[in-house]
Amino acid sequence: MKICRFAHSKLPSITYGMVDGSQIFSVEDIYNPNLKQNFNSEPFALSAVQVLAPVTPSKIVCVGRNYADHAAELGNAVPSEPLLFLKAPSSIIAHGEAIELPSASARVEHEGELAVVIGRRARRLTSAENPFDYVLGYTCLNDVTARDLQKRDVQFTRGKSFDTFCPVGPFIETEIATDALTIETRVNGETRQHANTRDMIFPVEDLIRYISQHMTLEVGDVIATGTPAGVGKLSAGDTVEVEIEGIGTLCNKVQAAMP
Repeated sequence: MKICRFAHSKLPSITYGMVDGSQIFSVEDIYNPNLKQNFNSEPFALSAVQVLAPVTPSKIVCVGRNYADHAAELGNAVPSEPLLFLKAPSSIIAHGEAIELPSASARVEHEGELAVVIGRRARRLTSAENPFDYVLGYTCLNDVTARDLQKRDVQFTRGKSFDTFCPVGPFIETEIATDALTIETRVNGETRQHANTRDMIFPVEDLIRYISQHMTLEVGDVIATGTPAGVGKLSAGDTVEVEIEGIGTLCNKVQAAMP
């Protein structure tokens, strides 16, 4: 099942919906366990709505160097435990919106990733608990990074958190296994990254359990699970796509920052 967040002139406010082919059925609460029965009878045409970023998280928890080949291409060692950092929620944009290149950076790069959307509050999960019971679904994410600033600052906050640096979407897929998904990032149609989630150093279930030991994962929070090798520079005028098998394709143009 695919879930979206959208706006329509006939609706008083932004809402969530279930995507069924070319139609959307609005729903009151995407975190309702009976979601399949919780939709209105009159659908909206997907082409007639404004599809927004599908998440509004309290935090975006990112995992660094979770693919050995990416760690190697940046000259870093493979971590012995998940390397965590936070990305500002204000950096989120939707499928179709523009990534803006800030004047403060001379090298902005793409990082295509699988993102986990949390569906239940998760705190200090034990080995007896199933981390997937706390997941709503999965989506595509581009962890856009000002690489020069990241290297200069040592820590990642500034280089990862500029406005527009977290494209997410277009939809959340709720019914998919994450152990062997193909991830591909393309720039102007040219493949830059091509990998499979089976190559993750720390798989999704381990990440959820580990992160929950250090911070409470709230409903709607996002975990960006790391990017494979092939990251590269983005320039104004580029079109960047992140495609994940079974989920869909996130597409964004790149432009110079607006004044």
